[in-house]
Amino acid sequence: MASSEKHTVLDRPTFDKPVKVLIVVSPYYNDIAAGLLQGAKAELKAAGATYEVVEMPGALEIPTAIGISDRASNFDGYVALGCVIRGETTHYETVCNDSSRALQMLGLSGLCIGNGILTVENKKQAEVRADPDGQNKGGGAAAAALHLIALARKWAGTSKGIGFMPRGEDTLMAGDAGGTTTA
Repeated sequence: MASSEKHTVLDRPTFDKPVKVLIVVSPYYNDIAAGLLQGAKAELKAAGATYEVVEMPGALEIPTAIGISDRASNFDGYVALGCVIRGETTHYETVCNDSSRALQMLGLSGLCIGNGILTVENKKQAEVRADPDGQNKGGGAAAAALHLIALARKWAGTSKGIGFMPRGEDTLMAGDAGGTTTA
């Protein structure tokens, strides 16, 4: 059983400048969302981060809300929270795959997002993963967002450069270091 397995939890990152996070949560399953939200808030508070919370109707709207927020606000990172429970139709796969894919695309474009949208077979599995005193995936998603923010800040001032570099001692023009520069 996965709950009895040991796993590594990274140390919480520290920050020298304030961190502001947007939590986007779908309260479709309100009791599950409340547990996830409690875990995310606790993790962000422990890291000294500030946060705001907005609600969306379902998991499919969460990536869009994050995208809108990124264009119109100044958050350092995002936490996506919700729950999708398998039903009798293929809608489950659509919601799971499309919300996850959209969050991944936003992340690959540079946003720092912790994905805490549960995708479970039944309500009991969701309850275990949303338990504030157990393996709370809301807290895990907040921790993931904090680690991504720390990484983004670490490399914020570095640049790979673009275009041509000026000619220097490490540049050869069609020849060897001590010889002719004509080919």
